[in-house]
Amino acid sequence: MTTSAAVDRTAAVHRDTRAWRVQVWVSFGLALTLCASGLAWLPGDDLDRAFMVMGYAFCLTSAFVLAKFVRDNDQQASDTPMWRWVVWGSFTLAMGLTGWGLVRMGINPVWKAYLGVAWLFLISSVFTLAKTLRDGFEADRAEAALRSE
Repeated sequence: MTTSAAVDRTAAVHRDTRAWRVQVWVSFGLALTLCASGLAWLPGDDLDRAFMVMGYAFCLTSAFVLAKFVRDNDQQASDTPMWRWVVWGSFTLAMGLTGWGLVRMGINPVWKAYLGVAWLFLISSVFTLAKTLRDGFEADRAEAALRSE
C-alpha cells in the first residue's frame, strides 16, 4: 500500500477536535472544583459533610462505570444480566441517596441549590468525559489497525 493510501484511510477515522477535548477537560475540572469548594465550606455538621463527600464520590465512580457499561454493550450484550443490575442499581442508589441526603440536610436552601447544581454538572461532565476518552481510544485502535494492514 502506498503512503498516500494509508493517509487517506486514516483520515477517515473520526477524531474529536483538540478544542473539544480541552473543553471537556475544563468542564470536568470546573465541576470537580465547584463540588469540592461547596463541600469544603458546607455549613453544618462534619457528619453531613462526610456523607455528601461519600455520596458525590459514589455518584462520580458509578457514572463512569455506567458510561463504560452502556458503551460496551451498545452493539451486543457482553456482560452478564446480573452485572447490568449491579451497574444500574449502583448508579440509581448513588444518585438517589445523594439527592435524598441533600434534600434532608438542614442547611440554607441557597447552599442546597449550589450543591445540587454542582452535583448535576459533575455527573453530566462525567458522561461527556467518558465518551470523549472512549472515542479517542477507539480512534487510536482504528488507526493502528489501518496502519497494520
